[in-house]
Amino acid sequence: MTTPTSGPDRPDAVVVGAGFAGLYALHLLRQRGLSVRLFEAGDDVGGTWYWNRYPGARCDIESIFYSYSFDEDLKREWQWSERYAAQPEILAYLQHVADRFDLRRDITLSTRVESAHFDEASDRWTVTTDAGETVSAQHLVLGVGLLSSTNLPQIPGRDDFAGPTYHTGAWPHEPVDFSGQRVGVIGTGSSGIQLIPLVAEQADQLTVFQRTPNFSLPARNGEPDPRFVKRFHEDFENAREELRNSSYGILLEPPTRSALEVSDEEREATYRARWEEGTLTGILQAYNDHVRNHEANHHAAEFVRARIAEMVDDPQVADDLTPRGYAYGTKRPCLDTDYYATYNRDNVTLVNVRRDPIERITASGIVAGGVRHELDALVFATGYDAMTGPLLGIDIRGRGGVRLADKWAEGPVTYLGISTAGFPNMFMICGPGSPSALSNAVVSIEQHVEWVADLLTHLRESDTEVVEAEAGAEVEWSEHVQAAGRMTLYPETDSWYMGANIPGKPRVFLPYIGGVGHYRQHCARIARDGYPGFALRRPARR
Repeated sequence: MTTPTSGPDRPDAVVVGAGFAGLYALHLLRQRGLSVRLFEAGDDVGGTWYWNRYPGARCDIESIFYSYSFDEDLKREWQWSERYAAQPEILAYLQHVADRFDLRRDITLSTRVESAHFDEASDRWTVTTDAGETVSAQHLVLGVGLLSSTNLPQIPGRDDFAGPTYHTGAWPHEPVDFSGQRVGVIGTGSSGIQLIPLVAEQADQLTVFQRTPNFSLPARNGEPDPRFVKRFHEDFENAREELRNSSYGILLEPPTRSALEVSDEEREATYRARWEEGTLTGILQAYNDHVRNHEANHHAAEFVRARIAEMVDDPQVADDLTPRGYAYGTKRPCLDTDYYATYNRDNVTLVNVRRDPIERITASGIVAGGVRHELDALVFATGYDAMTGPLLGIDIRGRGGVRLADKWAEGPVTYLGISTAGFPNMFMICGPGSPSALSNAVVSIEQHVEWVADLLTHLRESDTEVVEAEAGAEVEWSEHVQAAGRMTLYPETDSWYMGANIPGKPRVFLPYIGGVGHYRQHCARIARDGYPGFALRRPARR
């Protein structure tokens, strides 16, 4: 095979993003003998955990699971201090990984990839950065993250506020002190639920503007669960395989019974035990039909609603905080520490913007329902343009100069969530149409990166330079993703899983709900059978 001379401006692969996905892609592709350049917009590695520095930011999947499993020594040597690690510790972990595997020498920091165009004459990607550098690569690997494109709501007067404003996804690196201030927080999703209790402890007055209340369970955070730590230390290979072949990428006994086939007393006792465990999916996965059956889901939702009523003193505030009108789990559920109890504080006010809509932001605060709320600082905990936003934030053009944004104008179409027709040698890590957002992302990332690395190894061994998803295969897969989603209650809810939080975004079910293990086995079969659904082409003799 004729291979172009490799160098800094002509690597075999360009990787975009230095979070969990990009770091592992760089490490593994380099192990497979490829030359790699990685570009990262931040000033250091970390991805999501570099940018999300807001008070209370932490993972809501147990740290022992939310970490790499590709290296047994790494798993053993890093000791997590908490069951649910906070942002500084996760960032330190990723910095440790970058140093331990000598990844920094191939990483260009503080550099944003602005465009990636496929050159059909050379079968290579031309990648340009905001630093003015142009790089030609055979392969383009996008590890840009699921939740890295921040969403700012289109509220009249948003830019008029005279005080400091913050977004939880782009928090300052220097400490923010809210002492003595009147602070407004817009949004009560995961980041808002984590942030609000800590801001309330510091601020003179906190006003929370809530559109849709969320289901949240107590985290019961503390030291890592010794059962899981012991399993990974004493039975690493089996624990890892169980993790990788589970439904959600966590060690959890899969449910076998319906919520409707047990007595009210047994169901209540099960829910209460799961409530005390402090896990994200504990109640949701207590029975096997919570995300498929309205009646089953109602039982679980009512249990959580009753707990909210117990924790919040003011009946009206409790009612405003109680989620209704959508099935439990179909908006991403949350874990919290004292979130509901925070509303019992004298310095915290909840504004229900469904009843009292935000009319405008002024230089000195927010007008909602005709009431003026004077503020010194404003926090947008308003989430992200999930899954597709980070990809479409880059000017990506495939064959014939077709823009990825144009191809996906009516919603993303992918094969396995990894590849899309018309964009050869381009690979998305945890892209739309993969388990990604409905799984432990680190487990899904490892599966994607390893599968892509195996494919690139196959290309080299078979004297093949170009691989591209076939249009028929991606249509079939995308239809399967939507059909699987329709078997559940998810599509009935306006959520970021459906793109509903972004005005004008196509309403399609973005992740694949078939489960991590099932998806992994399907991908393995495709590789074993010679990659059906992909067109593999040997190079033209130039």
